[in-house]
Amino acid sequence: MSATDRRRLGVVSLAALVSANMIGAGVFTTSGFALADLGSPRYVMLAWALGGLVAVLGALCYGALAARISESGGEYMFLSRTLHPAVGFLAGWVSIWAGFTGAIAFAAEATQTYAAPWIPDAVPLDLVGSAVIVLTGFLHTSGVRRGAWVQNGVVLVKLAMLLGLIAVGASQLTPQPIVAPQAFSFGTFTVTMMWVSLSYSGWNAAVYVAGEARDPARTLPRSMLFAALLVTALYLALNAIFVYAAPLEELAGTQDIAAVAAAALGGHALESFVRVVLVVALVTSVSSLVMIGPRVIAQMAGDGLLPKRLAFTGDVPATAIWTQVGLAVAILWASGLREQLTNLGWILSLFTALAVLGLFRLRVREGARTVPVPGYPFVPLAFLVIVVVLTGTMVVVQGQQLLPSGIVLLSGALLYLRHARALARERR
Repeated sequence: MSATDRRRLGVVSLAALVSANMIGAGVFTTSGFALADLGSPRYVMLAWALGGLVAVLGALCYGALAARISESGGEYMFLSRTLHPAVGFLAGWVSIWAGFTGAIAFAAEATQTYAAPWIPDAVPLDLVGSAVIVLTGFLHTSGVRRGAWVQNGVVLVKLAMLLGLIAVGASQLTPQPIVAPQAFSFGTFTVTMMWVSLSYSGWNAAVYVAGEARDPARTLPRSMLFAALLVTALYLALNAIFVYAAPLEELAGTQDIAAVAAAALGGHALESFVRVVLVVALVTSVSSLVMIGPRVIAQMAGDGLLPKRLAFTGDVPATAIWTQVGLAVAILWASGLREQLTNLGWILSLFTALAVLGLFRLRVREGARTVPVPGYPFVPLAFLVIVVVLTGTMVVVQGQQLLPSGIVLLSGALLYLRHARALARERR
């Protein structure tokens, strides 16, 4: 099947993919810790608003990149074309392990954890998470169109459930005692912003399947911007309910603020409904990651950087999908390795900053008419500054994470060096 024949995804399917990728466990858990750190619901809501702004800025920048470079692969493709193939390979390599394999395992683990009350004690939880991953593998090897239809339907159900939760929660809210906020700390707020930004991650999901988008110059920018705005509105509404549902001392520091808030507003029934919403949200997150991750693998294989059998051979990259599924299941059962991979989120942010830096270079090289960027240069510059500050904070605050990220980067560099030497030998 030709690359043109694979372009079947429209704005709705792409926006659903982005929304599914963005909405995971983070929005249901982060604000409890943020309340404990910041001491004020207003500061927490400010962090979520700024996180949404970063996602929208990123969507505008990536929309401009995708309109010009409309091939699957995300940062791998962008950085290979705008900065250097070696930088692109490292971005792809990190994405395969931290952005997809680790993320799929983490989402599957969260799914089985929240579904635990409904699972018999004799059934190992990791078996449940593995089943979710494998079933989504079957879904996405059945064809792009069928996989997209099912994904769209489940995402629609998830959005309807979230809107229902917002409506019920808003109707039950009662005024809480006003508590004087503690002194504002920029450092603490920046750390909170770092975790909030992780909850917004996935706003760029459409670019990983850009090679399968219809009219990519139009559909990719629109789908990412629409999804980023939609999820920002949902996150603000949900967190307004979470942080004002009960007195501050009942919510601050809780790992599951959504369930605590739901119990305070509607008792056990609403708490159970929140658990169902969470499981549906996480399953769609697993599905979206299983759909887009193998596209990076297939694109790199098609370029000769990974084994050729992983490349596209028909409607979908079936071998790459099952490779991704196998890796994710293995990581799910290896808890220590899973934690290390999911702790590499900060370096993924670094590559998004490099991609936007590449956008500047592309704009200078090809001109404003060929590479139109909304709000240039302020939009990409603002995104760069914010991401660099947040990434720098992550490194300073949690410097122990440099070791696993260094191992992933080093292994990628060695693989690329091996490929470059083999290519040089062929040319002699």
